[in-house]
Amino acid sequence: MQNRAFINYFDTVCCAGNNPEELFESILEKKDCISLDTNFVKEQTVAIGKIKTDISLNELLVQRLKKLLENTNLEDFSQTLLVVGSSVGGMNETERVYFKDKNYKNIDYKKHPIDSVADFLKKNFNFYDDISFSTACTSSANALGYAKECINKGVYKNILVVGIDALSFTTVCGFRSLSVLSSNICTPFDKNREGMNVAEGFGLILLQDTEKENSVEFLGVGYSSDAHHMTQPHPDGLGAMEAMKSALKNAKLNTRDISYINAHGTGTYANDFSELTAIKTLFKDIQPKISSTKSITGHTLGAAGAIEAIICCMILKNQTIPTNKGLIEIEIDGINYSLENKKQNIKYTMSNSFAFGGNNTSLIFGIPYEY
Repeated sequence: MQNRAFINYFDTVCCAGNNPEELFESILEKKDCISLDTNFVKEQTVAIGKIKTDISLNELLVQRLKKLLENTNLEDFSQTLLVVGSSVGGMNETERVYFKDKNYKNIDYKKHPIDSVADFLKKNFNFYDDISFSTACTSSANALGYAKECINKGVYKNILVVGIDALSFTTVCGFRSLSVLSSNICTPFDKNREGMNVAEGFGLILLQDTEKENSVEFLGVGYSSDAHHMTQPHPDGLGAMEAMKSALKNAKLNTRDISYINAHGTGTYANDFSELTAIKTLFKDIQPKISSTKSITGHTLGAAGAIEAIICCMILKNQTIPTNKGLIEIEIDGINYSLENKKQNIKYTMSNSFAFGGNNTSLIFGIPYEY
């Protein structure tokens, strides 16, 4: 029998909250956490999810890792694998130096790559080893999947997963070039959607092979790569459906078991249509409750998988399914949209993350059970 993977600690910072409790409260209360910005895109106002802090996300992350050590059974990280998922790595640091000095020669190339986050953390803590993933918007979801497989196979007993991305001109302007940015808070699944909100943040999750009090079990992971288009998902949701099917198989569950799906739900037509088509096709007449939380957090890119996994953990711990913010005029019928916060018995939740190039990952979490 494989080892079971348990989430025994998690923490997060994003525009919607300074910790998991604040984040979940913002979601339930449908708070306006996205702000309007005129600095990133020339002569255009865009809505972004910016964190109000005087220090870098990396420095803030160090503070939270010290807090983790104070609140868990770990004395240090010497027996812990560090797995980082990030879409842009140190790109924001590169931009900061370049725009300040107007000279690329002053850029420290070691602070630019995807593994620059792991390198920064290793200067403050002694990790057993580290690995970094960069698969665009599935980065930390894939990092979590890798960590689960390592725990299941008994390779490691402790794995710290970090999903992190900071706002950068490259990402914001890149999505602007695709004409998918919104000047208002995004409204996933709504007929009058305008587009997505780029955001920043991090989520950290401690996976262990031993169940603790109040653990959440990481039960399933499913991957697919439909490679339909560089930036567009398959319109019939073939890749999304395959990832969800694989996650269910990995968790030894069926469609009837899932109470809630935290959708990728970016608020772009291509994503909304593809994902909802996949869910309708796979779950048929047994539709679980569905919502997107990106109207609260924005799209944190490579950090989204970790942050939304934490949201799923909070849903399980609070036994409360959150509503969709901004969903007024439904465009696609046959979906069990969550239109109000609802207390109910929740055993299993699914979280979807989809990325450029048809890279798709679905994760399943649940309340631990006895065999």
